[in-house]
Amino acid sequence: MTGESGETSGRPDAADPIGAGGQLPPRPERVRVTAAGLGGPARPAFDLRSPAPAGRATEPSAVYVRSLIRSQLRLGISAAIGFVVATVAFVLVLALVPDLSAAVVFGVPASWLLLGFGLYPLALTVAVLYVRAAARNEARYRALTVDE
Repeated sequence: MTGESGETSGRPDAADPIGAGGQLPPRPERVRVTAAGLGGPARPAFDLRSPAPAGRATEPSAVYVRSLIRSQLRLGISAAIGFVVATVAFVLVLALVPDLSAAVVFGVPASWLLLGFGLYPLALTVAVLYVRAAARNEARYRALTVDE
């Protein structure tokens, strides 16, 4: 690359990858990077056999962890099913009552307003109830592991 005075700047030109010597620069050797070699043998992110800190892994603590996981799974599935059932029921009511589509409020069909102002609060309510119940499950788990 030349400047206004005709001098070359020591940087290779982006349009000329070969450079002044007429040869391509040597490519760096390829290196495979894996996480397994960093901290010892590869292991799963969460091991049910040793939920407690090193040296404290006991059979009751493994049972408590499995119980917590099962309770959180049941809670998540029940919240999802409850939300889907309530949503389907809401939509069915709107479909079975055709007068709602005929009514117009501020230029918007009433059925759209009910969907907009009915489903979002429902989703928010399910989310808040789920988070509260999940926190309760985790608090019970912590109370059990502290007493151990």
